Amino acid sequence: MVDVEATGSSSHRHRVVELAVVLLDREHRPQGEFSTLVDPGGPVGPTHIHGIEPHHLIPAPRFAQIAPRLLGLLRGRVLVGHNVGCDRAFLAAEYARMGVELPQVPQVCTMRLAQEHLAPSPYGLSLRACAAAAGLPAWAAHTALGDARASGQLLAHCAPADGGELEQAQAVRWPRMPRTPGDDAAWVGRSAGKVGSCEPCEAGIASVAQVTRGNDSAHRIAAIAANGGA
Repeated sequence: MVDVEATGSSSHRHRVVELAVVLLDREHRPQGEFSTLVDPGGPVGPTHIHGIEPHHLIPAPRFAQIAPRLLGLLRGRVLVGHNVGCDRAFLAAEYARMGVELPQVPQVCTMRLAQEHLAPSPYGLSLRACAAAAGLPAWAAHTALGDARASGQLLAHCAPADGGELEQAQAVRWPRMPRTPGDDAAWVGRSAGKVGSCEPCEAGIASVAQVTRGNDSAHRIAAIAANGGA
């Protein structure tokens, strides 16, 4: 599962300000998770929506600093989220700023699943409305980790376990990206100073997009990260 909070609605003009990854196995059971605030290098955007203030980002990494570790989380997985095309667009734009192109990979949208499997809601197809229609518990909406977890629960409610997309995702070739010193300490959660963490997960159906192929891209990202760019 993946969820992104951003400084605005345009992936071309706005930046990622928080992201979360929740890894699920083939039966949609949680296996590990990551979340971090991301310094967008400018205005934080709609604080009234995502609740992130500029001072929250003082210890946060730039996207380039988390790109190497994020790549390890994404490898061989299916991109799943609520209106997942929007999340993918923001990730693709961030990597494009570093000269890296995201490939097309299997993806599953929980908004479409809810539309197909749940009774119509008078409140629309937002994640909160779909989760309520599915009888899922309330959570802190518009936090990346909270939304990613809720999307995972919605996936499990609406869709049977299916490894078809997983096999397709695992067939995509991934670069091996060198890590830079301090990468592990760069992930900063919503609680000040809290570093994101994730337990290893070897196989899963639900997770996030896959980054470009080729060693040139891997070295380019590593160089940008080392300089604190993007």
